[in-house]
Amino acid sequence: MMSGRIRLSPAGWIGAALTALFVGAALLSLVWLPHDVGVLDISARNLPPSPAHPLGTDHYGRDMLSMLMAGARTSIAVALLAVGIGLGLGVPLGLLAAARRGSWLDEVVMRGNDLIFAFPSLVIAILITAVFGPSAVNAILAIGIFNIPVFARVARGGALPIWTLDYIMAARVAGKGRALISFQHLLPNITSLLIVQATIQFSLGILAEAALSYVGLGAQPPTASWGRMLADAQTMIYTEPQLAIMPGLAIVAMVLGLNLLGDALRDALDPRLRRMGV
Repeated sequence: MMSGRIRLSPAGWIGAALTALFVGAALLSLVWLPHDVGVLDISARNLPPSPAHPLGTDHYGRDMLSMLMAGARTSIAVALLAVGIGLGLGVPLGLLAAARRGSWLDEVVMRGNDLIFAFPSLVIAILITAVFGPSAVNAILAIGIFNIPVFARVARGGALPIWTLDYIMAARVAGKGRALISFQHLLPNITSLLIVQATIQFSLGILAEAALSYVGLGAQPPTASWGRMLADAQTMIYTEPQLAIMPGLAIVAMVLGLNLLGDALRDALDPRLRRMGV
């Protein structure tokens, strides 16, 4: 079980601060942006930083700060929903496989996981979005599908040792079914594992969304996306390098923050590491 108080390392606090910064910018963009990112103003293209445009403008005259904020909203929404799909479908499958360990059902779940893992996640995402068309919704589905076996394996691996404990045996003797035991006793005990894995998959989802948008298979205009900002700026990398540097730094900072936070949560929530004094 997770303790009521989580102590993060200094690196973990840095990761939490970076994550909070971008999540806060994404939430703020839902109600306010410095400038409308859907309005093009060619007369204001490639302006340097100024009070009106703190980070300057792009080659379409759009405010870069507004584009980065709106891009954060898109990336975080896609990654968050994809992680939700993985948790919502993968965790029940993993708990079911653990409850029926050694049965044909366990074998079907694990071999299905192996089949998906046999292909790189980005290739699967590109295949799905290429077949069903480029859009943010299809990007969510593509990334979410790969998250399902990840969470299924984590849930199964965390649940298997718990099934051998005495209090689980007592619950079975008391007449509780496998499903009730899984969600009443096992799920709370593997929550820390799922939180850490969700943080990792969240960062991978940010990268996957940016990659899909970069090749034109993710969010479509006029929806802002960090990956599309990189794609639009690649032809001007030598004349206007800041157009590529800013979204690139945003992706790096967001993923770095999530990875630092995930590592810190793993160290704080893993009882074995706490006992070792790590």
